[in-house]
Amino acid sequence: MLKFLKAITVLGALILIVGPVSAEKLGLGRKALNEEILAWDWDILPDGTGLPIGSGDAIYGEEVFATKCASCHGDFAEGIGRWPQLAGGIDTLAEDDPVKTVGSYWPHITTLVDYIKRSMPFGYAGSLTNDETYATVAYILYSNDLIEDDFVLSNETAQEVNMPNSGGFKIDD
Repeated sequence: MLKFLKAITVLGALILIVGPVSAEKLGLGRKALNEEILAWDWDILPDGTGLPIGSGDAIYGEEVFATKCASCHGDFAEGIGRWPQLAGGIDTLAEDDPVKTVGSYWPHITTLVDYIKRSMPFGYAGSLTNDETYATVAYILYSNDLIEDDFVLSNETAQEVNMPNSGGFKIDD
Protein backbone atom coordinates (compact mmCIF):
# COMPACT_ATOMS: atom_id res chain seq x y z
CA MET A 1 0.00 0.00 0.00
CA LEU A 2 2.87 2.38 0.86
CA LYS A 3 4.49 1.83 -2.58
CA PHE A 4 1.15 2.57 -4.22
CA LEU A 5 0.81 5.88 -2.34
CA LYS A 6 4.38 6.85 -3.25
CA ALA A 7 3.73 6.03 -6.91
CA ILE A 8 0.54 8.10 -6.89
CA THR A 9 2.37 11.02 -5.26
CA VAL A 10 5.17 10.90 -7.84
CA LEU A 11 2.67 10.60 -10.68
CA GLY A 12 0.67 13.56 -9.33
CA ALA A 13 3.83 15.69 -9.09
CA LEU A 14 4.77 14.83 -12.67
CA ILE A 15 1.32 15.74 -13.93
CA LEU A 16 1.54 19.10 -12.19
CA ILE A 17 4.92 19.80 -13.75
CA VAL A 18 4.44 18.30 -17.20
CA GLY A 19 0.71 19.02 -17.61
CA PRO A 20 0.91 22.72 -18.46
CA VAL A 21 3.91 22.16 -20.73
CA SER A 22 2.09 19.40 -22.61
CA ALA A 23 -1.03 21.52 -22.98
CA GLU A 24 1.00 24.35 -24.49
CA LYS A 25 2.80 22.00 -26.86
CA LEU A 26 -0.52 20.54 -27.95
CA GLY A 27 -1.87 23.98 -28.78
CA LEU A 28 -4.38 23.99 -25.96
CA GLY A 29 -4.97 27.37 -24.38
CA ARG A 30 -2.77 30.43 -24.56
CA LYS A 31 -1.19 32.98 -22.31
CA ALA A 32 -3.74 35.52 -21.07
CA LEU A 33 -3.52 38.96 -22.67
CA ASN A 34 -2.81 41.94 -20.41
CA GLU A 35 -6.27 43.37 -21.20
CA GLU A 36 -7.87 40.08 -20.08
CA ILE A 37 -5.94 40.07 -16.82
CA LEU A 38 -6.77 43.72 -16.12
CA ALA A 39 -10.48 43.05 -16.69
CA TRP A 40 -10.50 40.69 -13.67
CA ASP A 41 -7.58 41.96 -11.61
CA TRP A 42 -9.13 44.66 -9.42
CA ASP A 43 -9.89 45.18 -5.77
CA ILE A 44 -12.48 47.26 -3.95
CA LEU A 45 -11.47 48.15 -0.41
CA PRO A 46 -13.75 49.06 2.52
CA ASP A 47 -12.72 52.73 2.30
CA GLY A 48 -14.02 52.94 -1.29
CA THR A 49 -10.68 52.64 -3.03
CA GLY A 50 -11.17 50.80 -6.31
CA LEU A 51 -14.90 51.38 -6.66
CA PRO A 52 -15.83 51.37 -10.36
CA ILE A 53 -17.04 54.64 -11.85
CA GLY A 54 -20.79 54.64 -12.24
CA SER A 55 -24.10 55.39 -10.55
CA GLY A 56 -27.65 54.17 -10.10
CA ASP A 57 -30.71 54.53 -7.90
CA ALA A 58 -33.23 52.08 -6.45
CA ILE A 59 -35.88 53.05 -9.01
CA TYR A 60 -33.72 51.80 -11.92
CA GLY A 61 -32.32 49.10 -9.64
CA GLU A 62 -35.79 47.61 -9.18
CA GLU A 63 -35.97 47.05 -12.97
CA VAL A 64 -32.52 45.47 -13.09
CA PHE A 65 -33.26 43.35 -10.02
CA ALA A 66 -36.58 42.17 -11.47
CA THR A 67 -34.98 41.00 -14.72
CA LYS A 68 -31.64 39.67 -13.47
CA CYS A 69 -31.94 38.84 -9.76
CA ALA A 70 -35.54 38.21 -8.68
CA SER A 71 -35.74 34.68 -10.06
CA CYS A 72 -33.36 33.63 -7.27
CA HIS A 73 -33.69 36.34 -4.63
CA GLY A 74 -37.41 37.15 -4.96
CA ASP A 75 -39.11 40.34 -6.07
CA PHE A 76 -38.38 42.07 -2.76
CA ALA A 77 -34.98 40.45 -2.01
CA GLU A 78 -36.72 38.04 0.38
CA GLY A 79 -34.94 34.98 -1.06
CA ILE A 80 -36.48 32.00 -2.81
CA GLY A 81 -35.86 28.38 -1.87
CA ARG A 82 -32.15 27.81 -1.38
CA TRP A 83 -31.22 31.27 -2.63
CA PRO A 84 -30.29 33.76 0.10
CA GLN A 85 -32.49 36.43 1.55
CA LEU A 86 -30.95 39.86 0.99
CA ALA A 87 -33.37 42.08 2.92
CA GLY A 88 -34.66 42.03 6.47
CA GLY A 89 -33.08 40.50 9.54
CA ILE A 90 -32.45 43.83 11.28
CA ASP A 91 -31.65 43.31 14.98
CA THR A 92 -31.52 39.49 14.70
CA LEU A 93 -27.77 38.92 14.98
CA ALA A 94 -27.91 38.36 18.75
CA GLU A 95 -30.70 35.77 18.42
CA ASP A 96 -30.22 31.99 18.33
CA ASP A 97 -31.15 31.91 14.64
CA PRO A 98 -29.92 35.21 13.16
CA VAL A 99 -31.05 36.32 9.72
CA LYS A 100 -27.85 37.40 7.98
CA THR A 101 -28.76 39.79 5.19
CA VAL A 102 -27.22 42.87 3.59
CA GLY A 103 -29.13 45.04 6.04
CA SER A 104 -28.30 43.07 9.16
CA TYR A 105 -24.89 41.49 8.64
CA TRP A 106 -22.78 43.01 5.85
CA PRO A 107 -20.42 45.64 7.30
CA HIS A 108 -19.32 47.49 4.15
CA ILE A 109 -21.22 48.61 1.08
CA THR A 110 -18.03 48.13 -0.91
CA THR A 111 -18.19 44.38 -0.28
CA LEU A 112 -21.66 44.32 -1.80
CA VAL A 113 -20.60 46.32 -4.87
CA ASP A 114 -17.56 44.08 -5.36
CA TYR A 115 -19.50 40.84 -4.94
CA ILE A 116 -22.34 41.81 -7.26
CA LYS A 117 -20.02 43.28 -9.90
CA ARG A 118 -17.74 40.23 -9.85
CA SER A 119 -20.14 37.34 -9.24
CA MET A 120 -23.71 38.14 -10.21
CA PRO A 121 -26.09 37.28 -11.72
CA PHE A 122 -25.76 33.54 -11.21
CA GLY A 123 -24.58 31.93 -14.42
CA TYR A 124 -23.61 35.28 -15.96
CA ALA A 125 -20.97 36.53 -13.53
CA GLY A 126 -19.49 39.91 -14.35
CA SER A 127 -22.13 40.74 -16.96
CA LEU A 128 -23.63 43.76 -15.16
CA THR A 129 -22.46 47.22 -16.18
CA ASN A 130 -21.17 49.53 -13.47
CA ASP A 131 -24.45 51.48 -13.56
CA GLU A 132 -26.51 48.28 -13.30
CA THR A 133 -24.36 47.18 -10.37
CA TYR A 134 -24.87 50.45 -8.48
CA ALA A 135 -28.60 50.42 -9.25
CA THR A 136 -28.93 46.83 -8.01
CA VAL A 137 -27.02 47.63 -4.84
CA ALA A 138 -29.22 50.71 -4.37
CA TYR A 139 -32.35 48.57 -4.69
CA ILE A 140 -31.04 46.08 -2.12
CA LEU A 141 -30.13 48.92 0.25
CA TYR A 142 -33.58 50.45 -0.29
CA SER A 143 -35.17 47.04 0.41
CA ASN A 144 -33.35 47.14 3.76
CA ASP A 145 -34.56 50.69 4.52
CA LEU A 146 -30.98 51.99 4.40
CA ILE A 147 -31.51 54.62 1.67
CA GLU A 148 -34.38 56.45 0.01
CA ASP A 149 -35.46 55.29 -3.44
CA ASP A 150 -34.14 58.44 -5.13
CA PHE A 151 -30.68 58.33 -3.50
CA VAL A 152 -28.12 58.13 -6.30
CA LEU A 153 -25.53 55.55 -5.31
CA SER A 154 -22.16 55.97 -7.00
CA ASN A 155 -18.47 55.58 -6.47
CA GLU A 156 -18.59 59.08 -4.94
CA THR A 157 -21.62 58.60 -2.64
CA ALA A 158 -21.15 54.99 -1.50
CA GLN A 159 -19.35 55.99 1.70
CA GLU A 160 -22.35 58.11 2.74
CA VAL A 161 -24.42 54.96 3.38
CA ASN A 162 -24.28 53.77 6.98
CA MET A 163 -24.32 49.98 7.18
CA PRO A 164 -25.91 48.84 10.48
CA ASN A 165 -23.23 46.22 11.18
CA SER A 166 -20.23 48.36 10.20
CA GLY A 167 -18.70 47.92 13.66
CA GLY A 168 -19.67 44.27 14.01
CA PHE A 169 -16.43 42.69 12.87
CA LYS A 170 -13.21 42.70 14.84
CA ILE A 171 -9.69 42.01 13.60
CA ASP A 172 -8.58 38.67 15.01
CA ASP A 173 -4.90 38.08 14.50
